[in-house]
Amino acid sequence: MFETQEYTVTHSNAPSLRSFIQIDPASDFPIQNLPYGVFSAADSPKPRVGVAIGDFVLDLAVLEDEGLLDLSPAYEVFAQPSLNPFMALGPVVWSKVRAAISALLRDDNPRLRDDKPLRSRALRPRNEVTLHLPFHVAGYTDFYSSKEHATNVGVMFRGKDNALQPNWLHMPIGYNGRASTVVVSGTRVRRPRGQLKPPSADVPSFGPCKRLDFELEMGVVIGQPSSLGEMLTETQAEAMIFGFVLLNDWSARDIQQWEYVPLGPFQSKAFATSISPWVVTREALEPFRVAGPAQDPTPLPYLQQVSAQNYDLALDVALQAAGSNAVQNISQTNFKYMYWSSVQQLMHHASSGCAMSVGDLLGSGTISGPEKHQRGSLLEISWNGTEPVELAGGVKRTFLEDGDSLVMRGWCQGNGYRVGFGEVEGTIVAAD
Repeated sequence: MFETQEYTVTHSNAPSLRSFIQIDPASDFPIQNLPYGVFSAADSPKPRVGVAIGDFVLDLAVLEDEGLLDLSPAYEVFAQPSLNPFMALGPVVWSKVRAAISALLRDDNPRLRDDKPLRSRALRPRNEVTLHLPFHVAGYTDFYSSKEHATNVGVMFRGKDNALQPNWLHMPIGYNGRASTVVVSGTRVRRPRGQLKPPSADVPSFGPCKRLDFELEMGVVIGQPSSLGEMLTETQAEAMIFGFVLLNDWSARDIQQWEYVPLGPFQSKAFATSISPWVVTREALEPFRVAGPAQDPTPLPYLQQVSAQNYDLALDVALQAAGSNAVQNISQTNFKYMYWSSVQQLMHHASSGCAMSVGDLLGSGTISGPEKHQRGSLLEISWNGTEPVELAGGVKRTFLEDGDSLVMRGWCQGNGYRVGFGEVEGTIVAAD
């Protein structure tokens, strides 16, 4: 399937690997990462699949056309405007393709390194391309799986003695969101309108949200389908996960407060969900797997897992207030704190017999840690608006204002390299 090279075979995650492309040690995109995305350029406006490497994008459609990535009988898989056709080929192909790309980028492999005409066609400066939504989102489900986040919210609205609902420790809680409003980083987010009923009002009114928030999450990208009526084992669920993205679950808190009883969030979450343009593969994150928090009580048998299914993945959130040049970090946390893992979320999702599809997106739920600086939403950071966030120049925020820009970043730190996700950014624009 792939062209044979004469050099020592080294696993694509090996810390010793080096590329012929000069890469800053602080870059999110070393040869140990190789995340997939969809891009276009001014001279070739048709979107196609690429891989981030240092400050460049490697055009996989060019490599496929050259016969360096032969996916036969599949054809022109990387010339497509989404990752879905490639993901549908399955985990064996995912791993072989990643190994072949890694081999072509190695500093001791002359095939691409020394072919200047091919190199000029296949490698494009990342700052000269446009990044698109990386996959067609078939369905979107958002979970509520951080014990710290759920406890913080519960204390705010129900008190310390009733913070967690009775079902929370027994299953991953989630709701079905809107795939149609998942957008790529850099897409402006219009302030939503909806029904509002503050505690002081006797009747609801309709208008722009006044308590607009973010939620720091990771998104799981499903690369393989499951059949209607079938459950999933831990091994099957893990194999179905293609990779992960950063995810911002924009939330209209005042709309949510009025609408969520009895069926949960609806319009308060439906207006936009932002994801990062690069999908970091599950294989690239393998060196950073860790065990999650102890689960007490022990989950029911269908949710029990044998392997470590969490990741030591650092996350931060920065806010640039409207009219300000200052960008200030307002949250630093880690994906490893999640009580319910992504694999458990997927097993639970399919447990009723729900069929999963290639391109399904599962939001992790807000990622908060045990410390105050690790809270993953403004609802928590400002404690429901009672403790305003102090920003540069005397600016204060309890919730997001028009013109505010929010950036989320995430990375796993290796020995001399980091496997990063880039960023997901969104700027709030007025409802009218």
